[in-house]
Amino acid sequence: MAKRWLEAILFWGLLALLWEFGVGWLGIRRYLLPPFSDVLIAGWNAREPLMSNTWVTTVEVLVGFVAAVLGGVLLGVLIHISAFARRTLYPLITALQSMPKIALAPLMIVWFGYGFASKVAATFLFAFFPIVIATLGGMQNVAINLDEHFRALGASRWDFFWRLQVPAALPAFVDGVKVAMPLAVIGAIVGEFIGAEEGLGHLMTMATANGQTDLMFAAILVITALAVALYAVVERLARAVWWRGISF
Repeated sequence: MAKRWLEAILFWGLLALLWEFGVGWLGIRRYLLPPFSDVLIAGWNAREPLMSNTWVTTVEVLVGFVAAVLGGVLLGVLIHISAFARRTLYPLITALQSMPKIALAPLMIVWFGYGFASKVAATFLFAFFPIVIATLGGMQNVAINLDEHFRALGASRWDFFWRLQVPAALPAFVDGVKVAMPLAVIGAIVGEFIGAEEGLGHLMTMATANGQTDLMFAAILVITALAVALYAVVERLARAVWWRGISF
């Protein structure tokens, strides 16, 4: 464990040094790419707005992500058990997924305004589809021998669903959740770019308008750290999920 942490620290430290000195070596102007130290100084000087806006974005991400998980699971199960839903809802969801999300984000502002709801809707929109697909694919991934075994035992439809299909779907579902979490962060930031009064995306927009490239990069680093931290939480929860101990 210590070796892994040391390797990670050395790697990221090397990248920071390359950033810091590479700007000068390559003759890049500071307003295009400020040195790493300038970004750290800007982040420290703006630590209070960075912290408050990070909290706003985090809440948007978590609320939208939870809604996407609940809605994605319900829709995935519905499409799996209903032939009618598979013929109607599934093509509709696929068509919506093929549309560029950035084009739909302004509609969230029109429908829900500039407040909290539009950012949650954008987050939901970005994170929803991977969970639907993961849930649906997992429930269809039941081993043939187990399917035949349950049918031979005369298992009820509820037992077949709860004791076989749900455990079989959990690994794929967890993978879908891990994919959806970074997308949820992206969705919240896109929503804040389009129209917001607070949040890290809004802070980046203001920094760009004021020519504060160093602060913009500081906000990008905070967004990246937020996405990595939330992904790590999801991954840690995934390791603790009970399907790993299941034996059929």
